[in-house]
Amino acid sequence: MSTQLRPTDVKRLNRQWRRRTEGRVALIAESISQPFNLGSILRTCSTFGVETLWLTGNTIDPSHPQVGKTALGTERKLQCRKPRSSTEAVNAAHDEGFRVVAIELARDAVPLHEAPLHGDICLAIGAEDHGCSPALLSAADAISYIPQIGRVGSLNVAVAAAIAIAETRRREWQALAEDTAQDNGTALTG
Repeated sequence: MSTQLRPTDVKRLNRQWRRRTEGRVALIAESISQPFNLGSILRTCSTFGVETLWLTGNTIDPSHPQVGKTALGTERKLQCRKPRSSTEAVNAAHDEGFRVVAIELARDAVPLHEAPLHGDICLAIGAEDHGCSPALLSAADAISYIPQIGRVGSLNVAVAAAIAIAETRRREWQALAEDTAQDNGTALTG
């Protein structure tokens, strides 16, 4: 019978995954005005080791008390920056070596599972109502969407951010596992 891990076991498991993680992930959050959405995004970012979070547009301040109710202190573990515009955030991400992939239902967007999520990635998400601004979309290196088959037209922004961040890390870990398997195969046959 399986049981939940104790806190020390969770820490040990998390250390194992950190050792398998080399890629850098960052996020641009544009005009996220609902405190609970930003709190959830901050918590997800902290969980998946997001390095930098650029908060643009009218994104609520992470120090807002209602943000903290969902973030549960994780905002203190993140490097949050507030550039003047989303274009400035994209430029800063490029300067730091990130490829920027906007998550948006837009023409010419590719499904998330086909998006260029290798290397150092900065994902970009937009406002709850309007999504990413035209300026953000035009500055991004690629645009991707999360395929949906239900009768609802979009996801909550915090959920979309979590899916995109998790997929970015999953791709990294899958590539590492494939490289390890290939190296082991080469060692066995070489």
